[in-house]
Amino acid sequence: MKRLTLLCLFVIGSCLRAEDPEPKTAEQILSIVRLSYALQNHKMNGTLRDDASGRVEPLELTMERQVMCFRFQNPPAEIVQLDLNTTPATLYQVKPSGASEVPTSQMDKKVRGMELNYLDLSLAFLYWPRPQHLGEERVTGQKCWKVRVTNPNLKRQGPYWTVDIWVHQGSGGAAKMEAYDWNSKLIKRFQVTKVQEVDGATTLKEMKIETFHPPDGELQGRTYMKMDHPKKD
Repeated sequence: MKRLTLLCLFVIGSCLRAEDPEPKTAEQILSIVRLSYALQNHKMNGTLRDDASGRVEPLELTMERQVMCFRFQNPPAEIVQLDLNTTPATLYQVKPSGASEVPTSQMDKKVRGMELNYLDLSLAFLYWPRPQHLGEERVTGQKCWKVRVTNPNLKRQGPYWTVDIWVHQGSGGAAKMEAYDWNSKLIKRFQVTKVQEVDGATTLKEMKIETFHPPDGELQGRTYMKMDHPKKD
């Protein structure tokens, strides 16, 4: 089986082998996705670009010892770390005074003013309980499992109520995601639009992130994430 690596919001690696048994439950599928993040160990440079204004934010992404580090260089500089050694993963903001966990109240805040929030960076929805297996669908011609996760917060905190995740069957990586608000209206979509070959695998070159106005589904904003060729340590 040819390995496939997709970055959907972040970096999603390849952890499935031809001899591995096919996962039969939604929880098994999400476990594969979570594992694919943890297996990464490389460095990537790229940009976030706002489609309407053309504004660009340089981005450096490193992954080492199951910690993802996002570095934004434009003033004011910002460092965000995702520690995958905890369950669920823990998102930190790193400042000169030290690292502090990103509070729940900030999770719906846009990252660098782009169509990407801190909840997206935290991957918290990959740990939500009782996921549902919705069968198989194709994304850009590739066979995927479709899994739906539901926010367990009884106080309806957070921007997303449910998130649908299309998981590529050849790699265990997320190929597409759609997030819905507490009224079941689409508010966010992530879609890989370009890929590149790296050491016999396929990795992200460009991803489109779109937000929508819930009542009428009108497009509100679009951000493109572009990544350069990965550098392995």
